[in-house]
Amino acid sequence: MEKILIIDFGGQYNQLIARRVRECSVYCEVKPCTTPLAELKAFEPIGIIFTGGPNSVYLDAAPHIDPEIFTWGVPILGICYGCQLMAQALGGEVVPAQDDSAREYGKTLTWYDTSCKLFQGLPAQGVSWMSHSDYMAKVPEGFTLTAHSDACPNVAIADEARGFYGVQYHPEVNHTQHGSDMIRNFLCKVCGSKGDWTMGDYKRTAIASLRQKIGTGKVLLALSGGVDSSVAAALLAEAVGSQLTCVFVDHGFMRLHEGDEVENAFAHWDINFVRVDAEERFLARLAGVSEPEGKRKIIGEEFIRVFEEESKKIGRVDFLAQGTIYPDVIESGAGDAAVIKSHHNVGGLPDYVDFKEIVEPLRMLFKDEVRQLGRELGLPEYLVSRQPFPGPGLAIRIIGELTKEKADTLRLADAIFREEMAKAGEDKKLNQFFAVLTDTRSVGVMGDYRTYDYTLALRAVTTSDFMTADWARIPYDLLDRVSGRIVNEVNGINRIVYDITSKPPATIEWE
Repeated sequence: MEKILIIDFGGQYNQLIARRVRECSVYCEVKPCTTPLAELKAFEPIGIIFTGGPNSVYLDAAPHIDPEIFTWGVPILGICYGCQLMAQALGGEVVPAQDDSAREYGKTLTWYDTSCKLFQGLPAQGVSWMSHSDYMAKVPEGFTLTAHSDACPNVAIADEARGFYGVQYHPEVNHTQHGSDMIRNFLCKVCGSKGDWTMGDYKRTAIASLRQKIGTGKVLLALSGGVDSSVAAALLAEAVGSQLTCVFVDHGFMRLHEGDEVENAFAHWDINFVRVDAEERFLARLAGVSEPEGKRKIIGEEFIRVFEEESKKIGRVDFLAQGTIYPDVIESGAGDAAVIKSHHNVGGLPDYVDFKEIVEPLRMLFKDEVRQLGRELGLPEYLVSRQPFPGPGLAIRIIGELTKEKADTLRLADAIFREEMAKAGEDKKLNQFFAVLTDTRSVGVMGDYRTYDYTLALRAVTTSDFMTADWARIPYDLLDRVSGRIVNEVNGINRIVYDITSKPPATIEWE
């Protein structure tokens, strides 16, 4: 099987590089730069990609790699830090930029030499996404300059005889025009890949890996009924069968009728399914808590405690399985990344967990890849195409202190929003939409009476990977119908607002 090796130097887009490679139907794995060289060589890659990173290559503490890797005869693509690392290792010189004109950040107009294999068949001019404050003062012998910007003469370099390429921008992000095509050119034109790897291959590899890891142990899966946990359940069911028990914790913050829908969806599966009614328990733990991270931490810990209790009823349980996907890991602060918000199944876990190990079979996949895997596993389309719903549920869509009354209010308002979106056919066009009950109250008038009730926010986004998202342009007449119905049918709400903020700077969820 053709394999691409991605060597991680600490960049924030490293798994996005892997995703772009998989989109080209080529198998790849990400390994840290500290991995022993013998292990990297044993992987037998047809090509290697050096990722970006936050360091400067000329500092003693910066991550490096044994120069022997350049003698293997394997093509290498260096991205940002990876480009500068390759340049310095092969005799070039990287120095701090002396003035602002040599530093480049964000969208940058770039010119490409289309005779270079990396840019063949692409426009000679486009926008690339820059993020560097260092400068290649000297390019290694044998390399030519293959792209430039107004500020930088060596945006890209290449030694085509040895198959070494370096770019000082990020081709893996959507902001770089034709960036995916550049990666495809490296894989196909430089490395000679046929691009015949499929998600079916990933499924078989994942199942084999789970069987080896779990052995004869028992697994308890935290099943929310959403896409991620459902696909994780199907994958584990194929891998270990009756060794799996799925526990669905109904914490009282599900959408309208959702608890029953989840139970019915899994009723015919050949798995052990346990539904736990824990609404009172969660409400008691969350009473008086309004700080977002505090909510998530409490919900994460309480989830674990419920699972531990259920596992004792079942008997010995060795592994706790979760439907964690890569955007969850990034936002919860993977590696050196900053914590944006703790997900209950990542950063929200308590320090002590009474299980042998956590199993997260989807941890390196993005949402669209999870859906594709679900189809490979034979899950019904209504489950695979379902919109994301966070594990803490409506608890993180209620700003401020949580109460049952607030949850019931939001449950009904959210159901009206979803119903009208479906009637208008907008639900199929959007990747996620929901309602948020804010803690802002304002004066209103209904009939001849003054009201002082809550403001409800509506949120809808379009996205390809949930790492970035744009707010959706919902028709005004549809928003008008939604607003009218909610104000008239839901007690306690007298004002509706629509969130027109993209991600970044906002996150998709409000908390």
